[in-house]
Amino acid sequence: MSAPQTNLEKQKRRHKGPLIGMAAVVLFGVGLIGYWLIEESAMSENPVGSDTEQDGGTAPTPTTAEGASESAPVAQPPAAGQQPAAD
Repeated sequence: MSAPQTNLEKQKRRHKGPLIGMAAVVLFGVGLIGYWLIEESAMSENPVGSDTEQDGGTAPTPTTAEGASESAPVAQPPAAGQQPAAD
């Protein structure tokens, strides 16, 4: 069976208001959630240990009581014009 009355222009005119209303409610909800997320992040407390500045994830080199580094010494490249020493 087909629909009893299929006047598409009349149906478009009748559905325009509710469709605009639904779109407005969706946009309002998305805006409200976005505002809530921004406010929550602005009002949140700093994480524990954030008092110190970190340099991108590299750990500091531990030192001994005398202040000398515990890591192995870094070999320096030979100066210009010198031959590297044979081991």
